Amino acid sequence: MATRATEARATEAKARAEASFKKEERAKDGAKAMTEYQANSRVIREQMARLKALRLAKEAADGAAGESPELAGKTGRGKL
Repeated sequence: MATRATEARATEAKARAEASFKKEERAKDGAKAMTEYQANSRVIREQMARLKALRLAKEAADGAAGESPELAGKTGRGKL
């Protein structure tokens, strides 16, 4: 026959095990989120570098064609 003390210890042990499990799950979720965050950051940096290279190449091409980079892409429509 189980006594109240034995039942209490079993309940406490179960609660500790569940808390430990939840803690491990949170840690795994956090690690996964950090990995995704770092991957997204890397992709963004790579895209920014690609766009910067394209912009610099366009500015260099416009400069070689005699067009000033400040005026490149302006249509003349705007505020007077």
